[in-house]
Amino acid sequence: MMFDLGAGSLALAMAGTMTTPVAPAQSAPQAAVPTAAPTAVPNAVPNQMTPAPAPVGRIIKTLRVEGSQRIEPETVLSYTKLRVGKPYSAETLDQALKDLQASDLFADYSIAGVADGNIVLRVRENPIVNRILIEGNKALKSDKITKEIKLAPRQIFTRTAVRQDIARILELYRRQGRFAAVIDPKMVNLDQNRVDVVFVVSEGPKSKVRQINILGNAVFSEAQIRAQMATKQARFNRLLSSATSYDQDRLSYDQQKLRQFYLTQGYADFRVTSAVAELTPDKKDFIITYVVEEGKRYKFGDVSVDSQIRDFDSKKLAATLPLKKGDWYNAKLVEDSVDNLSQTAGLFGYAFSEVNPEFQKDADTLTMGINFNIAEAKRTYVERVEINGNTQTKDKVVRREIRLAEGDAFNSFQVKRSEDRINSLGYFQDKMTIKQLPGSAPDRVILETNLEEKSSGELQLSAGYSSLESFIASASITQRNFRGMGQELRANASLSSYSKSVSLGFTEPYMFDTNVALGGDIFRRDYSSYSTTGDSNDTTYEQVSTGFQIRAAVPLTEYWSATARYGLSYDQVTLDEDTYYTNGVCDPAIAGTYLCDAVGNRWTSSIGYSLVFDNTNSRLRPTKGSKFSVSQDFAGLGGDTKYIRSTANYTKYMNLGSSFILSAHAEGGYIKGLGQDVRLTDRFYLGDPQMRGFDIRGVGPRVTRTYYDTSTVPATLSSTSSSNTQTALGGTAYYQARLELELPLGAGARELGLRPSIYMDVGAVFGGKTPTLTDTCATANATSVACVAGTRQYTNTAGDLLYLDSAGASTTTNTGTPYTYSLGTYKETYSGNTASPRLSVGVGVNWTSPFGPLRIDLAKALLKAPGDDSKLITFNVGGQF
Repeated sequence: MMFDLGAGSLALAMAGTMTTPVAPAQSAPQAAVPTAAPTAVPNAVPNQMTPAPAPVGRIIKTLRVEGSQRIEPETVLSYTKLRVGKPYSAETLDQALKDLQASDLFADYSIAGVADGNIVLRVRENPIVNRILIEGNKALKSDKITKEIKLAPRQIFTRTAVRQDIARILELYRRQGRFAAVIDPKMVNLDQNRVDVVFVVSEGPKSKVRQINILGNAVFSEAQIRAQMATKQARFNRLLSSATSYDQDRLSYDQQKLRQFYLTQGYADFRVTSAVAELTPDKKDFIITYVVEEGKRYKFGDVSVDSQIRDFDSKKLAATLPLKKGDWYNAKLVEDSVDNLSQTAGLFGYAFSEVNPEFQKDADTLTMGINFNIAEAKRTYVERVEINGNTQTKDKVVRREIRLAEGDAFNSFQVKRSEDRINSLGYFQDKMTIKQLPGSAPDRVILETNLEEKSSGELQLSAGYSSLESFIASASITQRNFRGMGQELRANASLSSYSKSVSLGFTEPYMFDTNVALGGDIFRRDYSSYSTTGDSNDTTYEQVSTGFQIRAAVPLTEYWSATARYGLSYDQVTLDEDTYYTNGVCDPAIAGTYLCDAVGNRWTSSIGYSLVFDNTNSRLRPTKGSKFSVSQDFAGLGGDTKYIRSTANYTKYMNLGSSFILSAHAEGGYIKGLGQDVRLTDRFYLGDPQMRGFDIRGVGPRVTRTYYDTSTVPATLSSTSSSNTQTALGGTAYYQARLELELPLGAGARELGLRPSIYMDVGAVFGGKTPTLTDTCATANATSVACVAGTRQYTNTAGDLLYLDSAGASTTTNTGTPYTYSLGTYKETYSGNTASPRLSVGVGVNWTSPFGPLRIDLAKALLKAPGDDSKLITFNVGGQF
């Protein structure tokens, strides 16, 4: 049988026994700052019999206990002050009952034998807990709630334990923002004085912050002040944000944020005099009210540096500080100055220097004078470097990224650089920092790295749809820390409507424990180029490349490195013979001379080098620093292809604060054929995704084939653009630049993996020889006669000419009636070969979705040349970004 212990009272219900009411198990009532403490238990005693008035001075003759099972009678008596031979009264008996109640061990108790002094304490013990059950919970898993419950099976059931467990569960729900949660405890009686305790949970909705009020502000508006807070008002545009849920800890944090904001604006006397959070009657929302005193605005007074370290010139140090006399007071600049002075001391080997700002506030002149006192310190040296927490990664893999060794003079810049290099490996969780601990002597420092390994192996299986390549499927296996040695092993395979590729690569970053990196790749890539007719894409040539590349890299300085490489590939370029061939030969009248020239099999043997500068703070996702590289490749060490190709690119990352990341990128290249024209497949192409707002290969030189309307004399070109065919030819030179700003989002959107950005792309591809163009109606139009389409005779697979017999069937016998097809009437034009910039602007969103990485771009081409192919929206699913 189940008895209700809550719903209004925590009733310890027993069959045939009166129950003791207990406080309602529910969340706290509306208050300025809600607390988790439940209402106190009423001072009631179950089945407590009020003893008859005892004669004054009567003596207890006998004293015994009835009903106890697990608890010894002597233990029961020890909870009272009743003893044989001592006098008793109504007051002493009443106190005995209260003492039994206070022990929390008994479900029922009474006193008999009051009249004749033969006192009997009758008790019924609390049951033993058989099981703890939780029902009704959805937002929180049972195992998480169970951790908060101290009452356990085989323990004695007590009302106090249940109340305490309810309070802990309610507090757990309040930390989740559910202040309307109600816990209704129930008890199921079993045989042998056992019970099951059931906590029935009514979770209720998450309590949101409906409104944030600011009182006492005059300088800044409520909107400006609310913008500084981590807590946000619940609005439709913040449905995914967790910042709209009430959090008492966040309330304290917001007060600190407000103080920091005002202190950076010069208001040194600012304080929050009151912060009150009121829960609405329906317990669904909070209304938060801050009362503030802004005070007066201060300026910086005299700024000085007093250094006890002899190596430092105090006046020169003061001149380098970002704060100046007469500027508005800014606490952030004071913090930055302390950091700058500490870093300066660290650069000179003083690891434990102390910089203490001393303030002189003048309320009359509203100035804040500051003296930075640099305490005397000893130059320090690295005693040892400790590597902790690397369970898979070899110790030397981490140690070789640290720019300081045992015995070196301490240098704070090298410590920061070491942190960046270790974090850039991508082997460890979060952002690792190197701790600086005192060594065995005042001039010794211990550098300690506490690492937490994460999986460095990655298996990606993705399928999706791209507006550029339609269906996409890919699989890749990458181990960036192979054998714990920092080696990278990777295998990739991909398939789409226009391409197929397979590759296998390996890189050893420190060959034979030297600073020389060695790596190689083998690959096969199948690519189908296409021409565009209206909105449809038709395959033109197909290229199959098979080959390998080996490469070696060596650091020149901390930020400069050099790379050398050699590659060999075999390229097969073909056209569909049924479509573009006549009598076994590529027909320029059908394919165009530019495509026929590209057909053939060629070996390419090339050697190249790169010079690279990289001082970014992360190789994986940089937010600060620069990258620059210049590369050249020479093809002609044997093989059929000869050219020299040069490229350069530069990227700058800037952290603008408040999670705004600005990146600026520029690149360019030039390829020159050596004694031969540059092949179509070796040229530069530009379009999406490099130039968003344009289709793939949508920028640069192209041939447009426009068809004639031959119903008129002379024939006129069709005005219907959907029937035109465009084929991108690429160029021998290009440039491209990008300016992109990554925008911050709330915590909820960040948890979903959303990263929006706005950007501007500019670029062009140009150069190369003008192709031979065809105008099939030029002669007819010049002589004002009807333009008749040319014809070609069909051949069979053996190349024999085909004829039509009397029945209209094809035959190789010369019947005098050739089996022919029309070539069509058209005019080819060449456009887009200009260095004039193309420009596009847009907004994009990266999303790490359950289906793989997704990127959506909405871009508008503002500047374009005749023939360029623009596209407003592009999206990719299952690709890498």
